[in-house]
Amino acid sequence: MEGAIAPSDLAKLAQNEGMPALGICDTDNLFGVLESCEKLLSKGIQPVVGSSLKVQFDEDLVGEVGFIVRSEQGYLNLLSIMSDAYLDGDVIDGPIVPLAQLEGKSEGLFFLSGNHAGIGHKLLERRQLESLEHHLLSLAGFAPSSLFVEIQRIGRAGEGEVEQALLDFAYKHSFPLVATNDIFYDRPEAHDAHDALRCIARGEYVEDGRRDRLAPCHYFRGQDEMAELFSDLPEALENSVLIASSCGFFPKEHPPILPRFVKGGVEAENDELAQQAWDGLNERLAQKVDDYDSSGYDERMKHELAIIQEKGFSGYFLIVADFIKWAKAKDIPVGPGRGSGAGSLVAWALTITDLDPLAFGLLFERFLNPERRSMPDFDIDFCQDRRDEVISYVQERYGRDEVAQIITFGKLQARAVLRDVGRVIGMPYGQVDRICKLVPNNPANPVTLQEALDSEDLLRVERDRDDQSRRLFDISLQLEGLYRHASTHAAGVVIGDRPLKQLIPLYRDPKSDMPVTQFNMNWAERAGLVKFDFLGLKTLTVIKKAVSLIRFAGHEIDVDNLPMNDPKTFAMLGEGHSTGVFQLESAGMRDVLRKMKPDCLEDLIALVALYRPGPMDNIPRYIDCKAGRAEPDYLHPVLKPILQETYGVIIYQEQVMQIAQTMSGYSLGEADLLRRAMGKKKKDVMEQEQAKFIQGAQENNIDTKQARYIFTMVEKFAGYGFNKSHAAAYAYVAYQTAYLKANHPLEFLAALMTLDMGNTEKLSSFRDDVLGLGFSLLPPDINKSFHDFAPEEGAIRYALGAVRNVGSNVVHWIVGERDAHGPFADMADFIKRLDTEHVNKRAFEFLVKSGAFDSLHPSRAALLGSIDGIFAEGMRRKSDMNMCQGSMFGDEEIDPMMVVRTPAREFTSFELLDVEQHALGFFLSGHPLDAYADQLSEEGATTFSLLEERAKEKPSRGLVAGMVVSMRELSGSRGKFGIVKLSDRVGGFEVAVFSEVWEKSRSLVRTGEVLFMMV
Repeated sequence: MEGAIAPSDLAKLAQNEGMPALGICDTDNLFGVLESCEKLLSKGIQPVVGSSLKVQFDEDLVGEVGFIVRSEQGYLNLLSIMSDAYLDGDVIDGPIVPLAQLEGKSEGLFFLSGNHAGIGHKLLERRQLESLEHHLLSLAGFAPSSLFVEIQRIGRAGEGEVEQALLDFAYKHSFPLVATNDIFYDRPEAHDAHDALRCIARGEYVEDGRRDRLAPCHYFRGQDEMAELFSDLPEALENSVLIASSCGFFPKEHPPILPRFVKGGVEAENDELAQQAWDGLNERLAQKVDDYDSSGYDERMKHELAIIQEKGFSGYFLIVADFIKWAKAKDIPVGPGRGSGAGSLVAWALTITDLDPLAFGLLFERFLNPERRSMPDFDIDFCQDRRDEVISYVQERYGRDEVAQIITFGKLQARAVLRDVGRVIGMPYGQVDRICKLVPNNPANPVTLQEALDSEDLLRVERDRDDQSRRLFDISLQLEGLYRHASTHAAGVVIGDRPLKQLIPLYRDPKSDMPVTQFNMNWAERAGLVKFDFLGLKTLTVIKKAVSLIRFAGHEIDVDNLPMNDPKTFAMLGEGHSTGVFQLESAGMRDVLRKMKPDCLEDLIALVALYRPGPMDNIPRYIDCKAGRAEPDYLHPVLKPILQETYGVIIYQEQVMQIAQTMSGYSLGEADLLRRAMGKKKKDVMEQEQAKFIQGAQENNIDTKQARYIFTMVEKFAGYGFNKSHAAAYAYVAYQTAYLKANHPLEFLAALMTLDMGNTEKLSSFRDDVLGLGFSLLPPDINKSFHDFAPEEGAIRYALGAVRNVGSNVVHWIVGERDAHGPFADMADFIKRLDTEHVNKRAFEFLVKSGAFDSLHPSRAALLGSIDGIFAEGMRRKSDMNMCQGSMFGDEEIDPMMVVRTPAREFTSFELLDVEQHALGFFLSGHPLDAYADQLSEEGATTFSLLEERAKEKPSRGLVAGMVVSMRELSGSRGKFGIVKLSDRVGGFEVAVFSEVWEKSRSLVRTGEVLFMMV
C-alpha cells in the first residue's frame, strides 16, 4: 500500500509527457511488474524493471537499494534474490537481503545506492554519515561497474547533507550519478489521499504528529520539472536515459509451461495417459448395471485422447488424476466434479470425475475445445477440513520449490475505503458506520462509491454535513479500487517444471510457510504457470460426518453408489423440506421444489441450471410441461432429441452446441465458439454466425425463415444458458445430501449443525427444521454432550462446542474427564474434579447459562452467583493435590452449599430464556412468545408456518406474531422497504414491509421487540 496510482494511469501519464521509458521499482515486491510492462508497452513506452529491497549492510544497518534489471540473467537473479529473502527470512517487517547473498547474483543488474530509505539517510539519523563510503564500496564490490549513486530531491529533512556525502563519494570513486523521483501518486493534490493510504497501511492516524511523514513531492514530475530541479547535475538526468537504453529485458507473457508427470517427455506421458484411461474405462464399464453401447465409449475415448495428446495436455490430466487418487486412497472426500470437466470421458476413466458423461449427455468440447488454444481447467472440490493435506502431498510429490499457492489482493471497495479513511482521519466510529450502511451492499455486484452517491439521497446528505465528512468522501473516492492487502487465494495452486523462482517472484505470507506467487491468478497464468484448483467444499465434509454417524449407529452406507430413484428422497424434496440440502435450500428453491415435484436426477440438474436470474422465467413453463398442463415446443422435429429432456426449454449451453451441430452441421468445437460468441453479443460476429447457421440449415433442408427464427431463439437462451456438466455434478451432490436427510435425518442434521456450529443464525434455522420434522433438539448437558452435535435416542443433543466462549480445549477436558472417571455425579463431584487450568470462569459461566449444568443443579442463578467460590475451591483443591496434601475431610463429600450460594431470587422464565439466548445465540428451550400465549389465542393469531401451509392451497392472510431477530432496509422503485426476520414458537420467518407501511412502522421495529402483524 505504498503507491496510490494504477499501472494503466501511470502509463497514460508517461505517454502524455512523451517519456520514452519508465522505471517500475516497487518496494519489496514485483507484484505489478507484468501488468505494468503490458500497460507501458501498449502506450509505446519501454518498461525498465526493478525493485527496491532492504539490504542488511551490517548487524545494525539496513537500507533500501534499487535493483534494476538490464538483461534476462539480471531478471532471474532478481527473482532469486527476492524470493530467497521472502522464503528464508523473517518477513513480518518485509524481506531483508543479507549483503553477502548478492555474491554471484549481480550479473545483469544495476544497483542504485538508495532513495529516501537508503543507507545515506539511515546513517544520518545515527550520525554516522562518515561511514557511507565504506558501506557503498562494499555494495560496489559485487559489481563495480553496475553501481549508480542515486540522487533524489523530494524535500526530506537532511536531504542536502546526505546528497553532499553521496556526491563526494561518487566523484571520489568515479561512480556515475542518476537522478530519480519515487512516484507514489499522479499529481500534487493527491498527497493528502496518499498520506491517508500510508496511515491505513501502518495503522496510524493522519493527525499523529509523531509518525513518519513523506514530503509532498512524490507525484509524477514531468521532464521539464526534473530538468529544472537537476539543472546543476545534468549528467544525473542523462544517466537515467543511459540506464533505460541499457535495459533490454522485461518479462512478457509466456505460453503455458506444463509440469511433467513422468520422465521421457511428451510421448511417455501420452502413452501413460492412454494406458491409465483405457484401464480406468474398463473398470468403470465393468461396474455398470444398465445396458450400454461399448462402441460409443470406445469412439469417445479415442476422440478425447487424440485431442488431449495433440494439445500436449496428457501430463496435466495425469497430475490431476494422481492427487485425486491419492486423496481417495487416504479417505479424503472428493467431489464428483465441478465445471465443464465433468464432460470428459477421460476424466471419468481416470476418476477425476464421477459422472458418466455419455449417460448424462455431457460434451467434451465444452471443456476442451480443439478449435481454441486454451488450457483445460479442472476445479476439484475436497473436504474443507482435509484439503490442505492434498496440497501438502502435491508439494512433496513435485518438490516444495516447484509448488506454490497464488496471491490475491484485497481492494478498497466502497464501504471498506470509507471505514479505513474515516478511522485514520479520526472520525467517530458511529458516524462512519452510519455512513457505510447507506452504501448498498451487494457482494455479487458491488457498487462504486460514486454510484452509491448518485443513487442514495441520504448518502449525499451525509457527505455534505460538514468539512470532515466532505474530506472523508474526497479521500475515499481517490483511494477506492486500490489494493489494500495481500493474502492467499483460497484454492489456486501452481506447479512448475522447474523451481518456481526461476519463473516468477515468490512471496510468503507471515502466517504461512508455503510459498505464494507474487502475481495474482490472472498474471500468474499469463506468465506461463499452470493453475490447479483445490477447492474446499463444506458439503463434502457434512456428508463424511453424516456417514460416520450413520455407521456409528450400525448402518452401512455407500454415498457413491446410492439408488438414484429413492421414493423417500423425491417425496421429501417435493414437499419442499430441503433445508440443508446442497444447492436446494433457499426459500425460493423450496417453493419451486413444491411446485415441480421432481422425480428424477434430470429434474434436479435442470433446477440447478434454471434457478438463476434470467433462466428463472422459464421455470413455470418447465413445470407446466412436466405436469402435462402445456405442450413442449421443440422448435423443429430434428431438435426433439436434444430438447426432450427439458420439455422444449433451452437450459444448457450444451444444448446450444448440439442444436448448431444438428441443424447446421457445426462441429462441436465450432459450436462452442458460436456459444461463446452469442454470450458476448458482438454484432459483426453474430451476423457472420447467423449467415453460417442459416446456410448450414438450408443444406439440411430446413426452411430459411424457420432457421432464422431458431437462430434468434437460440441466441436469446445462449446468453444465460448454464453449463450442464457443472449442473449435473452439483445436482448429484444435492441428491446425495437429500438422500441422507430423507433416510437418515438425525445423523444428517447433526452433521449439518456441527459444521455450522459457529453460525447461530444457521443453527436456529436447523433447529426449526429438526422440530419441523418431529424430532427434539436436546439442550447441552455436561454429562451427555460432546464437542459436536450428536443423535441421541430419536433426538439431537446440543454440542458443547457450539456454546459461546467455550473453546475446544474446555470441551476436550470435559469429555476426557468423563471418559477417564465417569459422568459427574452432582455439582459437588464436578467441583472436586474441576481443573481450573483447562476450564476458565467465562467458559463455566456460559455453560451454566446454556443449561449444561441443569442435570447437576436446579438453579442457574445460584451457580452464576457462585462462580468465584466454585473456582476458588477448585484452585484450592488443585493446589493441595500439587503439594501432595490430602483434604482435611479425607474422602468425605464436599457439601455443595459451602461454595454454591443460595441466590437472592431465582430467574424468571423470561430471564432463563435470555441467559440461554446469550449463551447459544438463539432460543432453545422456549420462546419469549410463550408469555403471550393467551393474547395470541384471543386475537386468533396463527403461526407463520401454518399460514404458509394454507397458502399452498389458496391465497391466505392472517395475524401472526414474532420477535424481531434482525432487519434491513432496502431501496426499491417505490422507495424504501424493510425485510424483517422474526422468530415465533415454531421457527424463523421473513416478511417484507413495503413503502407506506414501512414509513409508518419502522420506528417500532427493533431487535427483541414482539410484533403483531397481518400477513
